[in-house]
Amino acid sequence: MAKGGAPLIGLPACVIDSSAYTWHSVAEQYIRAVVAAGGIPVILPAIGPATDSAGLLARLDAVVLTGSSSNVEPARYGGPASREGTRHDAKRDATTLPLIRKIIDTGMPLLAICRGHQELNVALGGTLHQNVHELPGKRDHRAPRDQPHSIRYAPVHHVDLSGSLAELARGSVAQVNSLHAQSIDRLAPGLAIEAVSEDGVIEAVRVTDAKGFALGVQWHPEWLVESDALSKSIFALFGRAARDYAARR
Repeated sequence: MAKGGAPLIGLPACVIDSSAYTWHSVAEQYIRAVVAAGGIPVILPAIGPATDSAGLLARLDAVVLTGSSSNVEPARYGGPASREGTRHDAKRDATTLPLIRKIIDTGMPLLAICRGHQELNVALGGTLHQNVHELPGKRDHRAPRDQPHSIRYAPVHHVDLSGSLAELARGSVAQVNSLHAQSIDRLAPGLAIEAVSEDGVIEAVRVTDAKGFALGVQWHPEWLVESDALSKSIFALFGRAARDYAARR
């Protein structure tokens, strides 16, 4: 825990290559959401096997796995090769996937969002659909790229809630945004479904054997943390779990 009592919350970075530089970056909305949860955001570079997992987790109080425009490489879960032009981030995969089980084993709070939700499933032995909108009976869960963020990140469909999320929402239905082409295919052992869209896509999961908060959501609550009741509640509960974990340590 940082001086003053605020928990340190790790945000694994995405690797972005430009013409001149390679950047390790985290989008600002995740930074804002962590601050809203009462934490101090700490950006974690994607350095793969060079990551000192034990040393890193000894200093952090929680982790948020963020969304990204990149997809988990399908070789990580035995899937077919991606289509040409699909963006991957091998350095992020090599950093987050080995770290996830260690985070869970320590009892450290973990919130996995969009790509992070998919990483959680892959890290624990599940698989992914690469283009869920092409499956029979599925809607197009992608957002229109030519629209402003206020439209792209607005709620567009409902999900049926169960378990701890239903308790948190004090109801069985919520409206969420949708900005993904991939989704969970085979659910990993040790994950329980907490939300499903009307077309059957797994929208939220909970780690059943976790010692503490360990939740994955396919939507983007970080964009709605100031306006949506469920998004506020998710980050408030996550922040409280981070403070409790820090106090126990």
